[in-house]
Amino acid sequence: MWGPLLRMSVLRILLSFLALVVPLLIAVAYFTLYERHILAALQRRQGPNVVGVYGLLQPLADGLKLFVKESIIPKSANTALFVLSPVVTFGLAIAGWAVVPVGEGTRLADFRLGLLYLFALSSLSVHSVIRAGWSSNSKYAFLGGLRSAAQRISYEVSLGATLVSLLLLAGSLNLSAIGEAQANGWLAVPLLPVFVLFFITTLAETNRHPFDLPEAEAELVSGYNVEYSARGFALFFLAEYSNIILISSLSTLLFLGGWHAPIAIFSGPLTFALKTRFIVTLFVLVRGTLPRYRYDQLRRIGWKVFLPLSLSLLVVYAALLLAGNGAVELARLSKNGIVPHIHRPITYRGFPWRFWSSC
Repeated sequence: MWGPLLRMSVLRILLSFLALVVPLLIAVAYFTLYERHILAALQRRQGPNVVGVYGLLQPLADGLKLFVKESIIPKSANTALFVLSPVVTFGLAIAGWAVVPVGEGTRLADFRLGLLYLFALSSLSVHSVIRAGWSSNSKYAFLGGLRSAAQRISYEVSLGATLVSLLLLAGSLNLSAIGEAQANGWLAVPLLPVFVLFFITTLAETNRHPFDLPEAEAELVSGYNVEYSARGFALFFLAEYSNIILISSLSTLLFLGGWHAPIAIFSGPLTFALKTRFIVTLFVLVRGTLPRYRYDQLRRIGWKVFLPLSLSLLVVYAALLLAGNGAVELARLSKNGIVPHIHRPITYRGFPWRFWSSC
């Protein structure tokens, strides 16, 4: 009796997993080609154009090359942790996509605390980076892992404080509810400073230029993954680019209206994809135009600029929200005769007690 039901459940889980992973791998593969063509245009040179028509098969050739090469494990490395770290990093990058809605009702899971779930996964990925650097038994890899952990922790604090301002307006941690709340207007309009700060912080959170100090080629020879090759390096590479697309999708969902378009008939996954592509293009343009920060500048900006600025914006938006809600509540109570009108003195006898008893 339970056999067919169990097989159906396993088949449904397997199909859901494939429906998530296969499009993601294709998107990551061609995101690398898209990035290389943009950087080539910025530098006035030709990008990949040899393998396939206009270089369309270049990502497939690169992926095939990495996965058929021999994986070399350092003799003095901790083999179990060395092999496990890229697998866990890639698994965490995939798990975040389960709660991201790309359209109305288009998602694998509808968590009430979806945004908090994504922050938890982001925090867990720090452990994999440190584990990869330590298990390599290399000073350069370990130093890169420590830099990456310190940077992510620094900017996660300001990232969380930034998003609290958005949560005050959206009133929910559910990503679908936040997307639906923007059917008539984008939150990026009233929260423009928060959106700009969020975008800059996500550059540091994903170790992208100009905050890519954990992978500074001139100093650390590629950072925490310096000892990885073949499949291990490929998994780290896929996780990094998957996180960039995930962060871009999250920016679209939180600030740019998600799948909603100014004209309702165009709302849907295609609109969501176009907005996400716009954010991804900004990531690439920043990489091609800005110089890299020094490490002391990176840490100073995180703790002395972004964190105070995000907390200040939180206080400002909370005060505006409380003032607006207070004015609306006062008008409602005044209309019902519970509190005095504006022209009456504020020291009306019994006002505080009647106000609180009516709430």
